[in-house]
Amino acid sequence: MSNASRPFGFAVVTLLYAATGLFTWLVVVVLLPGRQPLLLTLYADVAATLLVFAAATAAENASLYDPYWSVVPAVIVVVWILTAGGGTARQLAVLLLVAVWAVRLTANWARSWQGLTHEDWRYEQLREDGPPGVPFWLVNLVGIHLVPTLVVFGGLLAVWPAVTVTDRGFGLLDVLAVLVTAAAILIETTADRQLHRFAAEPGNRGRIIDEGLWQYSRHPNYLGEILFWWGLWLFGLAAAPSWWWTVIGPIGMVLLFVFVSVPMMDRRSLARRPDYARHMRRVPALLPRRPAGDDNARHRRD
Repeated sequence: MSNASRPFGFAVVTLLYAATGLFTWLVVVVLLPGRQPLLLTLYADVAATLLVFAAATAAENASLYDPYWSVVPAVIVVVWILTAGGGTARQLAVLLLVAVWAVRLTANWARSWQGLTHEDWRYEQLREDGPPGVPFWLVNLVGIHLVPTLVVFGGLLAVWPAVTVTDRGFGLLDVLAVLVTAAAILIETTADRQLHRFAAEPGNRGRIIDEGLWQYSRHPNYLGEILFWWGLWLFGLAAAPSWWWTVIGPIGMVLLFVFVSVPMMDRRSLARRPDYARHMRRVPALLPRRPAGDDNARHRRD
């Protein structure tokens, strides 16, 4: 694997996810026929995650799981719509928005992943500085694979009524859901494009990005991701108000980013850039506002 090329790595991931799809189909059709569709989806989702975990363990690269976050939600939405039938405006809006989000996020991963020799820095950090006495395989299984799968499934709970309850017409709340979800995708796309453009400039190496969306929020890409899941919840609320409790999904996303993703990224930047502590005092983590203070100096991050 140490000499594996980038195209070979993508071929391995493609074959792995094709095998995962076949495996989950066998789980659904052969082992668990006749179950309630929502629970059946959860069982299949967990089974697929375990297969990806096994492959990631064999390859010693937890990043094999990374595209799962963006690929599987679109597949689940398609399956649910086919299960429910119909072809309502709400179903089409949800499908289109989730598809655009999935393509963008998967392409963003593919752009940065260098192959089987490249593992996300967060996973490398967990290998070196994981909880004392806890083997990495357990951290990998629970923290890197199962927990994100369950958090994403929680976020998708609101999509179930949105695409299976078809007796409510497309209304004002659906319009709001479209606006929030589309704005979220636009924020993520813009933030990533600004960051990639900034990082491509050799003179910006080691500096802190403080331009575009990044001058108002330290993590505008994370903000966009959070808003995306709130938008999906609004679709579910519009279709079936009694499913309001699926708000646990977007709340779970907020907790994941606020208490895990943002702190990890900030700690990394603090260790690499001496001025980052000052940047943290000026620029909020997520919710945008004008930078605090009158200092006009611009600090940059690649």
